Amino acid sequence: MNNNIYFSLSGMFFITLLVIVFFFKKRLETLENKIYKLLIIFALTGGILELSQIGTCFFMNTDFSWINSLVSRLYLVNILSWISLLSVYTIVVSFDKKHYRALSYIVIGICAICSICFLVLPIKYYFESGHLIYSYTYGPSVDLLKVTSIIFLIFSIFCLMLHIKQLKSKKFLPIIIYVIFFLVAAIIQIINPSMIFTQFVQIFTTFLMYFTIENPDLKMIEQLENARNQADKANKAKTDFLSSMSHEIRTPLNAIVGFSDYIITSESLDEAKENAKDIINASNTLLEIVNSILDISKIEAGKLEIINSQYDAKNTFESLAKLITPKMKEKGLDFTYYIAPDIPDTLYGDPANIKKIVTNILSNAYKYTDKGFVRYEVNCINNPPLTKLIISVEDSGRGIKQEKIDKLFTKFQRLDEDRNTTIEGTGLGLAITKQLTELMGGKILVHTKYGEGSKFTIILSQKIENTKEKEKKQELKTTLDLTDKKILIVDDNELNLKVASKVLQRYNANNIETLDNGFACIEKIKSNEKYDVILLDDMMPKMGGIETLKKLKEIPNFKIPVVALTANAISGMKEKYLNEGFDAYLAKP
Repeated sequence: MNNNIYFSLSGMFFITLLVIVFFFKKRLETLENKIYKLLIIFALTGGILELSQIGTCFFMNTDFSWINSLVSRLYLVNILSWISLLSVYTIVVSFDKKHYRALSYIVIGICAICSICFLVLPIKYYFESGHLIYSYTYGPSVDLLKVTSIIFLIFSIFCLMLHIKQLKSKKFLPIIIYVIFFLVAAIIQIINPSMIFTQFVQIFTTFLMYFTIENPDLKMIEQLENARNQADKANKAKTDFLSSMSHEIRTPLNAIVGFSDYIITSESLDEAKENAKDIINASNTLLEIVNSILDISKIEAGKLEIINSQYDAKNTFESLAKLITPKMKEKGLDFTYYIAPDIPDTLYGDPANIKKIVTNILSNAYKYTDKGFVRYEVNCINNPPLTKLIISVEDSGRGIKQEKIDKLFTKFQRLDEDRNTTIEGTGLGLAITKQLTELMGGKILVHTKYGEGSKFTIILSQKIENTKEKEKKQELKTTLDLTDKKILIVDDNELNLKVASKVLQRYNANNIETLDNGFACIEKIKSNEKYDVILLDDMMPKMGGIETLKKLKEIPNFKIPVVALTANAISGMKEKYLNEGFDAYLAKP
């Protein structure tokens, strides 16, 4: 009996052990792991087929020749399947998702075609009946297997050469060893055709892969290491963000606190008014920062809604230009704008978020342009019932380095911070702009040259509305008149009560009551006090707004509208308060 039987039995012993260990052990289900699972299965079936082939050769006579033929052909299919799977594994560890799919399909397709050929092409045998000294197959089927295997081998070498710098990685070790062993096996088989240990080499490679890159324990350790690295990055990002927010929030707060103190000590009304204007400007900056954080929170949580309605396109875009003009002049910039005359009068879309997008781009141009010009243009391509808006903002500012453009729309990312330390902002504006644009089905383009300027272009499709229908509609009354309305405000913070009262007084509210806790509110209602509306804070000590509302609804015949007036304005809060039974929701400020 020749050495083939020893190689086959040894291979079967090892692959059986590997199957038991691998399939009875908890493992991670990754794409590489799934391919490796198939490699083990084909290695096991290959070992069974190889032993079957040796057995049929040993016991074969003319009555059993068809069995030997079938086993031999299936064995060839199995060998090529295993080699093609290893090639696919090589592709997966070598290329990104965009490329490995197409290459993998090509390899699998070639394997399928060749497998069909193995089943129909002639196959010949050389053996001595009753002896295994010289027993092997040859012919067109075997020649096709050799050619295809060499092609896959060369392809694997090509993949390795593309990543020659990574050859020290454990991911490539089994492939390198298999290539070496395959060459050795091929040379030995050429010298001595009866020495067939291809299957043993495949089993050995499969075994080696388990102890290098596909061991479940090692995989889990690797995953834990990756998770730890990601957590470290997340912690660093959080630290950087908190540091940035601390600076950005403290800057306007410092102005608010400082100028508030100056108002008290102002010697004239004009001086006090001037300080008050600075407080308002600083407050708006602070509000813009908070709104940006809330916007990005809503976007990431999938809670940001695109609310479409009719809007006057020309007035909308022109008002944004007029809004930014004073800032541009204050900085000495040459600001010009152009609104195309062929833009339809009325469009259907989300004007609030469109304003936010354009405002972010204009503000960016203003912040990063020290001298020169800013050019704002709105053009369109009309193709009823849609128009394609092309909104561009070009500046002669600092520009962006080409290698940093990919980071431009990343959250909390401010480029060239060493040059931009005096510029206000959270690094959220462009991230919000991009995501809002994409939510509305549009896209944003950037053309920039470092040190010379940038041009941002927003492309959005909007529905054209019939202007005649618009003229028929009556304008909604937008002026709020609260004369003779009895209003109850419940908030534990005295300053918030004062602010809310003064805001309501702008709308002629002359009958306002304030309470500082939920218990007092409940007692008022129980004593049959009647109100037109209750503005109720949520985050109050002892009894929060939600609990207070539930107690109020237990009172018989309670039908007063209750509005949640709260600073709890993070993503999803509006929906939460409405679900809890509030009639409406208002965020402070």
